[in-house]
Order: sequence, then C-alpha cells, then structure tokens
Amino acid sequence: MDDLNALADEHLAAARAHAHGRSAHLLLRQEPLRQTVIALTSGSALDEHNAPPAASLQVLRGAVRLTAESGDVDLTEGGLHPIPQERHGLLALEDAVVLLTAVND
Repeated sequence: MDDLNALADEHLAAARAHAHGRSAHLLLRQEPLRQTVIALTSGSALDEHNAPPAASLQVLRGAVRLTAESGDVDLTEGGLHPIPQERHGLLALEDAVVLLTAVND
C-alpha cells in the first residue's frame, strides 16, 4: 500500500531539487488504468499534450491551472476535475502535487 501523503512530500522535495521543477512517480498500473503522482514547483508546467480516452486530476497539495482550448480551470488542494478530451497542459500556480488517473485504450 502506498501512502499518498508521503509520496506527495517526497516528490515535492524532489521537484524542488530538480532544475525543471518536476518529479513524477507511476503509482499504479493495472491496464487500462494508470495513476501517477506529479509534483511541480510554482511556475513549472507540463506542456500541452494529448488527452487519454478518460482521465481526472486531483490536487493533493497546492494549486494548479489546467489549460485547454475549452477554457482554463484553476484547482486547489482537494479539487478533482476531469481532463478535457482535447490537448491540454498543466501549470503550477504554487508548489503543487497532483494525482493523475488515466484510462488508456
């Protein structure tokens, strides 16, 4: 069993030490389901990329902005939001850790 709080703390510390301000860990892989913990320092981003068939983003720490053509959504700790079925990106508004849950085809 993984401890999400411990993983969030560990990867936020790793992101702070990394030149690109990011750290990620594949937490669960049971095809077609994947869950990944992603830590970003304030101002760091994941560039625009394609969406999987189904996905959600839950904020474990901090605040992020999910960017997409259909509009940007700001999420804070505890927030949960579906990933739009279009190209999208992620920007850390402050040091943040998110749990990405995705289903691949």
